[in-house]
Amino acid sequence: MSQAASQWAAFAREVAAHRRLWTVEDDVGYPAPLTSSGARAQPFWSSLPRVERIISTVPAYSVFRPCEVSWEEFRDRWIPDFVKDGTKIGVNWSGPRATGYDIDPADFQTRVEYEISQLPTGTA
Repeated sequence: MSQAASQWAAFAREVAAHRRLWTVEDDVGYPAPLTSSGARAQPFWSSLPRVERIISTVPAYSVFRPCEVSWEEFRDRWIPDFVKDGTKIGVNWSGPRATGYDIDPADFQTRVEYEISQLPTGTA
């Protein structure tokens, strides 16, 4: 398994376990920069400390604040918009330029829901 694939798997497990994920926002909205492939991707992180680290260390993200989104809201409201707009989901972007693995929204939903189904009864 590649490093990106293993990071994506860990991200999906963490979102499933906590039933939330994080993005960034400012007074105008949410960033969705062009990726190296030319597609738009909106970054999401699996924990508050991860997103806070990006805000504090990546100058382009210093103007943003963390935004928590429940899994249910993300699944029901955000994913359909991403599918419609052709926007990918950035997974735990990191490093000095906040870059990383991007995934199609339908694949994102399928994987997180699979991980939810694997949780012990009573934890989902």
